[in-house]
Amino acid sequence: MKKQFLPVTLQEANNRGWEKLDVILVTGDAYVDHPSFGVAVMGRYLESMGVRVGIIAMPDVTKESDFTALGKPEWFFGVTSGNLDSMIMKTTAQRKKRSDDAYVPGGLSGLRPKRAVIAYCNKLREVFNKPEIIIGGLEASLRRFAHYDYWDDKVRRSILLDTRADLLVYGMAEKQLKEIVEAKKKGKSLSDLRIKGSCVILNREERIELGDKAQTIPSCEEVQASKEKYARASKIIHTNQNPYCAKTLIQKHGNRYLCVFPPVLPMEESELDAVYGLPFIRKPHYRYKEKISAFEMIKHSVTAMRGCFGGCSFCALTVHQGRAIQSRSAESIVKEVKQVTKMEDFTGYISDIGGPTANMYKLVCSKPEVEARCKKISCIHPKICPILTINHAPQLEMLKKARSVQGVKKVFISSGIRYDLANKSPEYMRELVKNHVSGQLKVAPEHVNEDVLMIMRKPNIEEFTKFKEMFEKETKKAGLEQYLVQYFISAHPGCGLDQQIELAIYLKKNNLRLRQVQDFIPAPMTLAADIYYTEMDPISGEKVPVTKDEKERKQQRALMQYYKPENAEDVRDALKKADRTDLIGYGTTQLVPYNKNFSKRHRKK
Repeated sequence: MKKQFLPVTLQEANNRGWEKLDVILVTGDAYVDHPSFGVAVMGRYLESMGVRVGIIAMPDVTKESDFTALGKPEWFFGVTSGNLDSMIMKTTAQRKKRSDDAYVPGGLSGLRPKRAVIAYCNKLREVFNKPEIIIGGLEASLRRFAHYDYWDDKVRRSILLDTRADLLVYGMAEKQLKEIVEAKKKGKSLSDLRIKGSCVILNREERIELGDKAQTIPSCEEVQASKEKYARASKIIHTNQNPYCAKTLIQKHGNRYLCVFPPVLPMEESELDAVYGLPFIRKPHYRYKEKISAFEMIKHSVTAMRGCFGGCSFCALTVHQGRAIQSRSAESIVKEVKQVTKMEDFTGYISDIGGPTANMYKLVCSKPEVEARCKKISCIHPKICPILTINHAPQLEMLKKARSVQGVKKVFISSGIRYDLANKSPEYMRELVKNHVSGQLKVAPEHVNEDVLMIMRKPNIEEFTKFKEMFEKETKKAGLEQYLVQYFISAHPGCGLDQQIELAIYLKKNNLRLRQVQDFIPAPMTLAADIYYTEMDPISGEKVPVTKDEKERKQQRALMQYYKPENAEDVRDALKKADRTDLIGYGTTQLVPYNKNFSKRHRKK
């Protein structure tokens, strides 16, 4: 049977013999039927359970017809902003409008509304009479509690209250959807459901019924009024992410109670294989005439696993996908690679086989009884846990099978890798360098200062230096010409001008000229965002210096690209402010040339 896109019009639904849809998914992204796009995965998964499902992609909130195109579903609307948070998609770290949107045709900016999940839910309630709504995806997932919002520069209440949705599903949603579909088939309403990986709003009587089964954290009003209580709530939230021992958490909002049930258990290998074995067309919908850059980047890639136990404080992966690594079988991955080779524009190169962190594939805790009660945020920080099984052999064997598929010339790893884990295996480094680097390998030291790296939950720079030396040694041995592309962050909590100058000196000493720089954005529910807001580490309770002044943030950015003439004035100002004028002048140790006007300007002050 020929593969079909999921319906985006009633006519397409009718062509399938469907007079009405059970579920309609609403997304801010274009509809790309590829397993790297969340709505496509959820849509295909629902379809596999016999659910009549359709998709509304990129609706215009000013047009009622965009939301009524598929009618009202029999069961519910599923609403998401898309693969990323809509505020991050619309605005930069400087809170300026972005000039493009990688998830829409032609990269056209402005199609996605800000706070898209709220905007879409409001429109659905406006045009339909009491529709049942589930919200999910990254935006809903990271805003499930009262949270600091960088764009409003205040603590906002749970997005579940702002959307007035019946249910919030957080994390990867297959397990929850399975329970929801079974409940709907029995005629239950969404507000009656009490399932893992979801959030609901309770009244006082319902809260009393839960009793000691749930733990109360500081209320929305308390965390809005007190940074200390916000930090206390943050610590409880971040130490209750282990699905084996997490508690149900209650956060009062006015006279109502936000109830967040524990995360779902990790998916088994067979379950994950089944999801990625669904009949994806692996293309954008045929209605789109212009390219979608997010798809172009990943169209020949394969997702091998989910989850990340790195626990980097600025990353949302642990609180969304979970800490436990969930890996597909090599057979399932090879099967998908064979499908990729049949794509019309495939030229022999698999752009990536990875996930959040590629070399965590098949890595697990060696003692399940310890894992069942562990509340650590990271398995590898401040040092690698001694009971973590570090065995890259399964990944190397899987990659070997993938590159042996007929029609495949090369299999690259473009996902991030943890170099502290890679350093444990010379064999992994040899195979990586020899067979799986496209000429450039992306790595993210993020900083060089020990204190900043500790707050980031990243390994020290000596660990990266060791990795770099091994990479260069194996590259030379293989007779190849390939390089490391290093990523660093500016203005992260704990990083002031002194620390950023240390980074700039490192960059000059190592002759690194960064083409792209990453400005720290306090993404909702990340530990770093909570540190940024409270100016303390919620886990340790220690005070943390935070740069919030826009001028200094700009100077930190400039220091990462000190060599650019347009950054010279900001670099000089930063060096003067930090009392490091020794780095102004000409020579191998200076960051920026001397300037007479600069000297006069400061004498006047």
